[in-house]
Amino acid sequence: MSSEPLIVTLGCRLNAYESEVMRSHAVAAGLGDCVIVNTCAVTGEAVSQAKQTIRKLRRERPSARLIVTGCAAQLEPERFAEIEGVDHVIGNAEKLEPATFHALSTESLARVAVDDIMSVKETALHMIDSFGTRAHAFVQIQNGCDHRCTFCTIPLGRGPSRSVPAGEVVAQVRKLIEAGYPEIVLTGVDITSYGTDLPGTASLGRLVKQVLTHVPELRRLRLSSIDQVEADAHLLEAIATEPRLMPHLHLSLQAGDDMILKRMKRRHLRDDAIRFCETVRKLRPEVVFGADLIAGFPTETDEMFENTLDIVERCGLTYLHVFPFSPRKGTPAARMPQVAHAAIKERAARLREAGSRVYERFLDRQQGERIELLMEREDTGRTPQYAEVRVDRKAPIGTFQWATLGHNDGRRLNGMVAA
Repeated sequence: MSSEPLIVTLGCRLNAYESEVMRSHAVAAGLGDCVIVNTCAVTGEAVSQAKQTIRKLRRERPSARLIVTGCAAQLEPERFAEIEGVDHVIGNAEKLEPATFHALSTESLARVAVDDIMSVKETALHMIDSFGTRAHAFVQIQNGCDHRCTFCTIPLGRGPSRSVPAGEVVAQVRKLIEAGYPEIVLTGVDITSYGTDLPGTASLGRLVKQVLTHVPELRRLRLSSIDQVEADAHLLEAIATEPRLMPHLHLSLQAGDDMILKRMKRRHLRDDAIRFCETVRKLRPEVVFGADLIAGFPTETDEMFENTLDIVERCGLTYLHVFPFSPRKGTPAARMPQVAHAAIKERAARLREAGSRVYERFLDRQQGERIELLMEREDTGRTPQYAEVRVDRKAPIGTFQWATLGHNDGRRLNGMVAA
């Protein structure tokens, strides 16, 4: 019997963090030969992938207890319980509770244990000591979302927005730094809403400053996806003045056309996004941006799509996450006039091609620079701007190495480590 459960994580960085929480709870409860699938529900394709993964794991591990959790399980628990070979389905709140894993170990947990996530009002920080990689660790600062974008089911899977008090975040960061992690990623569902439910004047920018001030040993701090319309003045100041806050921001843009943004019920318009990128570049010229973009949102015309395509260049988006639109049951967007599947596929391909061109230009500009890398594998490191670099000399994971950057293959740079 395996001494530790197999946990398969699908989806976001928050899921990666929560998988480590589940691992610690499962080990403490003495769960051995079990498989836990932490699902994602951001798109219809993600849900399909979750089902395929579950069936594949059942074939590969026929005797193991198979437990399904995550956003897809929270939204459609009975649907996942119907999959042959699934032993338990647990909700997003339940998966973080030690009592759930104790009940699993004593075989006293209901087969489907999924409560109303909208009733959850607080997010407890679960102190963890380690992650699968020694290069970086995730720290949850927030969970849930109070916004209702017309295409999104995540608020229903995650519940209302709730923040972890700053002191607990700082303590967790310090613990991970002491355990040897040189880079921390602050993560959540909607991290720029951080602090709105806490007393006082808490905000993401203030939290970033507190972490960097109180944990001076922290070498690198990164942020997961931000909603640029909520970026506070303290965050902009930190971007401008804190070299340990990495110059790589991933933006929740979704589209570059005003009418589509309104129909998505986003809180920004095209010019807001362009202005934000221009402002941040003036504050930190070396900054690079990633972005989420949806191709083929309902009612999107060719002209509207061209506006989204154009914003890749206007904002200088270096890293694109392109999502072909897929209707999610129960969302307003699913009831809107849909774009033909072939058009969605073609537009997604064009967005990815545009992103590849911008990214290759970015890599080309790095050639000849000498830069400090954080080693994620023995032969591969990351620059502060998140570019991947294959080096000519192996180095321990989690260490920093200076390298001179050379040519690239369109995906990563090559680097020569200093002797």
